[in-house]
Amino acid sequence: MNADPSIVSPPGAIILAAGESRRMGAAKALLRFQGQTFLEGLIAKLQKFCDPVVAVLGHHAEEILSATSRNVRFVVNPDYALGMLTSLQCGLRALPEVTRYAVFTLVDHPNTSDATIAAVAGAPEAPVVIPRFRGRKGHPVRLSRAVIDKLLQLPPDAKATDVLHGYVAATRFLELDDAGIVDDIDDRCAYEELLARADSL
Repeated sequence: MNADPSIVSPPGAIILAAGESRRMGAAKALLRFQGQTFLEGLIAKLQKFCDPVVAVLGHHAEEILSATSRNVRFVVNPDYALGMLTSLQCGLRALPEVTRYAVFTLVDHPNTSDATIAAVAGAPEAPVVIPRFRGRKGHPVRLSRAVIDKLLQLPPDAKATDVLHGYVAATRFLELDDAGIVDDIDDRCAYEELLARADSL
């Protein structure tokens, strides 16, 4: 990884996998892609560039725990039904206090390349780092300690964008040639398209 020399340790990483997956009708974390589940594939990719990696569970927590063999730090968000911010906060609290940066992604973005994760994790210093594919923002996103601290102060009914919008001018956008950045596998149709594209390669 070509990391900025000012970053003395790898960033922590958070995978948000607490949602109810209503539109999919099954736990998205356990969908199969390229020989493993969405969650296991993301864990394997993030562990190459980040330490520790935290997976935040909520709905389907027991099912996901029993089906996941990779060694990762699991935390269960009892308040996942209140919204994604509570899961992000849960994951951020699970990182060591000395963590300078946190990379987070959603479990339904399983197709991000290793090169993209390396670029986001190792980007020069910035409060927020966001990858883009053909101008479209996606995941994973990297947050600095200052942003992390502000996110942790938000009430449960707030949104992460309440903080992130305040850093738009200082946000570092990475224009990358990786369609996986914007691959949001939110329903069966999107999942089938993902599998079809993978099979055609």
